[in-house]
Amino acid sequence: MSRPKAVVLLSGGMDSATTAAIALRHGFDVHALTFRYGQRHHVELEAALHVAAQLSLGRHVVLEIDLRAFGGSALTADIPVPKDTPIDEIGQRIPDTYVPGRNAIFLSFALGWAEVLGASDIFLGVNALDYSGYPDCRPEFIQAFQAMADLATRAGVEQGRRLTVHTPLIALSKREIIEQGLALGVDYGLTLTCYDPSTEGAACGRCEACILRLKGFREIGMEDPARYQTVEGKA
Repeated sequence: MSRPKAVVLLSGGMDSATTAAIALRHGFDVHALTFRYGQRHHVELEAALHVAAQLSLGRHVVLEIDLRAFGGSALTADIPVPKDTPIDEIGQRIPDTYVPGRNAIFLSFALGWAEVLGASDIFLGVNALDYSGYPDCRPEFIQAFQAMADLATRAGVEQGRRLTVHTPLIALSKREIIEQGLALGVDYGLTLTCYDPSTEGAACGRCEACILRLKGFREIGMEDPARYQTVEGKA
């Protein structure tokens, strides 16, 4: 009996790797979708390839779009990546690493591929607890996109085949995400969460993504297996 297909958005970071492992645990034939969108942290693409191989995913597509044409973000334009934000201030505002419309764009591509595959499920590793305050990581956005998807596809209009956008990490802390991933066999040493890594793929240890990731590993009393640019970054 064939497994149901699902599209998983795989960035190469800790959250998306955990989400892919969760989709596998639920019995899906996982088709991973990664974007080369002009991000300054393009080494995350290599991490995505490594994660897909480690999890033995069914198919992995790397799609190229270039959001540098719009800019407007520290990830796609010549804007400094915020560093050393106090932990209690992270998530209190929308930082410059927010990429306008990114999750709406990514989910739209995932929706198109899911319809072609005959899949009714998309998995996205957004988180609205230990996160930087991005508006497109909130439950309200996911619910609105799912409602739109039912109106935008032939599968939804003619076949009554509703799409489900799964966000299994949305209400979890980074500690809980790491614990789930470890239980599912995710190798976090292969993942890259940093917004401003070195060209060799070593994380900066100072951007908000690194700060939240390191906090999660500290809380479980485990050293982050990812590579960092400085010893202090892992402290």
